[in-house]
Amino acid sequence: MRLVFAGTPAVAVPPLDELVKGPHEIVAVITREDAALGRKRVLTPSPVASAAQELHLATIKANRLDAFVTERVSDLRPDLGVIVAYGGLVREPLLSLPRHGWINLHFSLLPRWRGAAPVQRALMAGDAVTGASVFQLVPELDAGEVFAEATRAVGAFETAGDVLDALAGIGARLLAETVDAIADGTAHASAQTGEPTLAPKLTIDDARIDLTGDAGTAFDRIRGVTPEPGAFVMLADQRFKILEAKPAPDQSALPARRAALIDKRVLVGTGSHPLELVRVQPAGKRPMAAADWWRGLADDEVEFS
Repeated sequence: MRLVFAGTPAVAVPPLDELVKGPHEIVAVITREDAALGRKRVLTPSPVASAAQELHLATIKANRLDAFVTERVSDLRPDLGVIVAYGGLVREPLLSLPRHGWINLHFSLLPRWRGAAPVQRALMAGDAVTGASVFQLVPELDAGEVFAEATRAVGAFETAGDVLDALAGIGARLLAETVDAIADGTAHASAQTGEPTLAPKLTIDDARIDLTGDAGTAFDRIRGVTPEPGAFVMLADQRFKILEAKPAPDQSALPARRAALIDKRVLVGTGSHPLELVRVQPAGKRPMAAADWWRGLADDEVEFS
């Protein structure tokens, strides 16, 4: 078949690589425009754009799947559209343009966690199992019939970044198998069953950690917003980033938000047992081990907000 692939972040690269290995022709890759990154705001291609260039694939860069993109895709006469974390909606008439429509690789077990941040929301909610689904794209958000899915247990200390990396590989194979099945006429899709939950895009407010509640809830939120947008608390009216932490149920309770050095471990109190800070980044500083940060303090009492 003739495929059009739409995707943007690094998690979409393994699925693209897997499709390139198969028998189908990728006639174009759609990805978002180069973005200004870093302190110097250097225009940088998306990971998918860079991968497409290395693979010598024609690329369409656009932040919206508008009339211009629709016209370009129409000229390519695709049999199937494939989308993985592109970062925009496929609407009519583009939605119905390919002979077989569009399929989407989504990183959850639908209908749980429909939306832009399924893995992040799953970890924040404390889910022990997640997965990947390949479904038929329809106008309603992530509501189409499902061709295939794969489940995966979530490790107790895994972050959203860890889980997304794993699901990218699992999902790549699932996606390629689905494309092959559509091509040979053996694909079968089933309606989603169960109560949908939503996974809206994370904001910076989602990344602020509440240390007054249960430690497990705070730890799950830290895992869910790592690496992006990045967990933080406030210290002296500035963001103090928590890059890595872990529960410390073996330690006696500390007052919520109070940090202390105990047995060479930097601990912070919550509404239940403490959390251990492992790697941190104070405002204006480089990432560092929490113990190194503590040694540089002028005071041995720290309270976050």
